[in-house]
Amino acid sequence: MSTSPGHPSDADRPPLDAATLRTALVRPGGAWSRLRVVEVTGSTNADLAAAARAGEAAPGEVLVAEEQTSGRGRLGRGWSAPPRSGLFFSVLLDPEPAVPADRLPWLPLLAGVAVSGALSGTTGVATALKWPNDLLVAVGDEERKLGGILAERVPGGGVVLGVGLNVSLRADELPVPTAGSLALAGARVGEREPLLCAVLEALGAWYTGWAAAGGDPATGGDPAVGAVRDAYVARCATLGRAVRAELPGGGELRGTAVALDDEGRLVIGDADGARHPVGAGDIVHLRAT
Repeated sequence: MSTSPGHPSDADRPPLDAATLRTALVRPGGAWSRLRVVEVTGSTNADLAAAARAGEAAPGEVLVAEEQTSGRGRLGRGWSAPPRSGLFFSVLLDPEPAVPADRLPWLPLLAGVAVSGALSGTTGVATALKWPNDLLVAVGDEERKLGGILAERVPGGGVVLGVGLNVSLRADELPVPTAGSLALAGARVGEREPLLCAVLEALGAWYTGWAAAGGDPATGGDPAVGAVRDAYVARCATLGRAVRAELPGGGELRGTAVALDDEGRLVIGDADGARHPVGAGDIVHLRAT
């Protein structure tokens, strides 16, 4: 097992028990049909997408890695963490044709709702969402990034949805100062199986309900919790904030995040009162002045 400088032993980071996870999550009629745990890989998204293209993975497959060496976030950013310090996994889904293409952008937002709710419910640590699919947590009085979600369409059909979460990272292990972890937010971090089970159970429930409703964000979602749109709005830390949107191509837009439109885009109101839907780009939360 590799260790971090200054930490000669990571015995407090036991490996995931794949058999326990399969017993809890893989069952007839459930959302997840197969689950694999690998010690290390470049990217679970890339591996699962390749398996899907080769006909070696079916919808409902879950691939979990103890360590990713080439993990990717949105906009091509890297995602790295010490072995066994987080949850790094991808799932293969097949929302079409039940879900129209124009509703697919709600899928990563739905995943954010599911993951955020499962984390808060399991650990007691409050989490929030930064549009579109970053997970936030408070470390002291600072808003830090706890994890992220990346959805990628697979040529020929299907969507690979990847999730990366910092669980037990210590302050000296953070990749950037703006990152956080459940441990730094005050959660008691032990075995990761219960946390991963909670996240995947929630994701399965939200996805199944949303797909059954044809991807309608106003009605589809977890029957026990509510619709995707309402749940996302309730957990979104971006809405109501002053923001800067760094747009593809190098432009930027400043204003207030006022709403989500029917396609899941962030609507930003500028100083002149005009509203601009933003479907892609990087959103920066600005401090109140």
